[in-house]
Amino acid sequence: MSAALVVADARFDKLSSVRSAIATGLAPVYWLGNAPSEFGGWFAGLFENKEDLQQENEDLKARLLILERRALKYAALAAENNELRRLMNSSEVLDDRVIVGEVVGVSPDPFSHEVIINKGRSDGLRTGQAVLDAQGLMGQVVQTSQITSRVLLVSDSSHAVPVEVVRNGLRAILLGTGDTSTLDLVHVPDTADIREGDLLVSSGLGGRFPRGYPVAEVSLINKEPGEPFVAIEAVPRAQLNQSRLVLVVFPPATAEVEAAVESEAGVEMSEEGEG
Repeated sequence: MSAALVVADARFDKLSSVRSAIATGLAPVYWLGNAPSEFGGWFAGLFENKEDLQQENEDLKARLLILERRALKYAALAAENNELRRLMNSSEVLDDRVIVGEVVGVSPDPFSHEVIINKGRSDGLRTGQAVLDAQGLMGQVVQTSQITSRVLLVSDSSHAVPVEVVRNGLRAILLGTGDTSTLDLVHVPDTADIREGDLLVSSGLGGRFPRGYPVAEVSLINKEPGEPFVAIEAVPRAQLNQSRLVLVVFPPATAEVEAAVESEAGVEMSEEGEG
């Protein structure tokens, strides 16, 4: 009979239902066998002292703080990754060579809108280079050291940018007001064709800023009777108080000179190799 049962189970799988029924019937036996251990743990928990509970609570709080810090760190990394993606997308539409920098300091002077970036002369930066974020023009490099540079923002009261209206090419000067949320468009005649919502880009006049970079958007137009010029306010496109990663633009002439130098260096190295 034993041999017949073994063959029936191994070859024809005829005893699976019987095995299932036996396992179901033995479940209470397994529970009773484990009951002493479960009861002992429950009984010991009744006499657990207050200090142990407090210590466990503190440990759980500490672990929660660690997990929250990790979550914040991951969120910051995700935001930085998104910002880098936006910067890379912005650099793809520029004709000039750019380098990515990071804002590492802000001027403590409330009357001076300046930031410090972690790129300097060792990276090829020079005074006067334009600085952008993913949305628009932020300012220009005004001082360089070996590893850092000081950037004057477009919102500084001493800063001016020659701009033009994208819609019709009207030229004007955009001045900083000392307020990071407002810029003034000056010397615009009252007969000029300009509207709220017009996009202002750098005109390239003066040679300081390359042409075509978004700078601001017209937000308010105030025409006073009898005045030859209209008062126009604009909102900066760049996030002057929020952007941490920036693009420093190298003028085409600089890029061409550097390319020529690299080409000459390559020729000299090849000649030395042949010699």
